This record gives sequence, C-alpha cells and structure tokens, in this order.
Amino acid sequence: MNAMAHTFVDEPLKLGPWSFTSRLLAGTGKFKDAQETLEALTASGAEIVTVAVRRVNLTPGTEGNLFDLLSSRFRLLPNTAGCYTADDAVRTCHLARELLGDVHGRMVKLEVIGDQKTLFPDGAATVEAARRLVADGFVVLPYISDDPVLALRCQEVGCAAVMPLAAPIGSGLGMRNPYNIAIILEQAKVPVLVDAGVGTASDAAQVMELGCDGVLMNTAIAGARHPVWMARAMRDAVTAGRMAFKAGRIPKKLYA
Repeated sequence: MNAMAHTFVDEPLKLGPWSFTSRLLAGTGKFKDAQETLEALTASGAEIVTVAVRRVNLTPGTEGNLFDLLSSRFRLLPNTAGCYTADDAVRTCHLARELLGDVHGRMVKLEVIGDQKTLFPDGAATVEAARRLVADGFVVLPYISDDPVLALRCQEVGCAAVMPLAAPIGSGLGMRNPYNIAIILEQAKVPVLVDAGVGTASDAAQVMELGCDGVLMNTAIAGARHPVWMARAMRDAVTAGRMAFKAGRIPKKLYA
C-alpha cells in the first residue's frame, strides 16, 4: 500500500487573502521577558501572534519594542484589547495600520469589551466596529461571545472569521458550551477560531475535535509553570485534535 495514503496533509487556514499552516494563534502578553516570549512562541509553532496596540511598544527601532523582536519570524495580528467603544476600536485599528503597514496592520483582531470584570465582549458595538473596519479595507477577526446569532451578524458584515470564546478570558475553564460552538460551526461560511478560555492541551484538542478551524491562546501558555513546554504541548494538541476531526470519530454509544 502506498505510504503516502496514510500521510495527513491538511488544507491551509485561509484568513482573508492569506493562507497559514499553523492553526494555533498565540498571544504575546504576560511572559516574564523577551527571551521567554520568543522561545514559547517558537515552540508553539504559531505563525500568527497577537499584539495589543494600546498596551505594548510596537514602534520599530525603539528600545524594547515587540515589532523588531517578532515581525521577522511571525505575522503580527494587532488587537484592540482595552477598547470599550466601537469608536475606540476603529481608531486603534487605524493606528495599527499606520504604524505597522499593510503586511502586519491590515488584518486585525477586533475586541470591544462590554464588561470590565469578565471581559465579555459588547456584541452590538463589535458588529458596528466590524462593519466600519471592513468598509475601510481591514481583514477583521472579531472576538465574540459564543452566540450563534452574533456570529452570523459578524459574518454578514464581512468579517473574515469569527472568534467565539470558549470561556471567559484567562479563566482556563475550557470549552463551557460546545453546543453553541457546534451551531456556530454549522452555519459558518468563514473560519471559526475559538478565542479565550483554553487552560491546557486537552482543552485545545477538544476545540479542534469539534471542528473549529483554529484556536487562539495566551494565558494558558504564558501563565503555565513552564511556558515553553506548554507551548509545545498546545502545538501538538491542536494538530492532534485537527487530525482526529478530519479522521472522523466513532459514534458515541452506551455499549458495543
């Protein structure tokens, strides 16, 4: 039998006009220093890494800036963390594109926070900001609650993907509502990337086994006792979960 028949070859993850091999997207916050950041991100196998425009130095050529550290190795994905209105989020995205150019500044992770304690998103403001950003030529990846209707609205205004949370940001609880995520997947015509709530490798595998196109995480890696090891574990879990989904699991039954 041809050995190639047993080789798993996945299609690329398409976001707007770009294609990527890795289905794990990683955050760049909360690491202890630049070296740990770089080592963990490299171990994760991520091609896309998020950067908080309002919280970190991204100005090339300045001391301690993340652009010079990461831009030659990864595709930067500016995010609007810390924005609580559509106006703030839109303004932050335009700042990112001016600062980073089209290569690193045109595709953006849109976050419009509705509650400061839980960091749950403001759905209406997210859709409004997404509509304006798409009209301005951005490739928009919105962070949303696990609401199938909200996912549809984001898709309708032209978002290149939807990013429902698995659980509250930084909680590490894993996927709390697989049924809503499954409905979002069923109706989606764009990639579904789970964002927030993953705590360990089994959580990432479960998300991918459900059929999600990718997963974004930060705290689960940066907050681990050994971030580089956890990054490697997450890389392997995402790959395993994706392969299991494509292979097709057996039906669940009470007995044989």
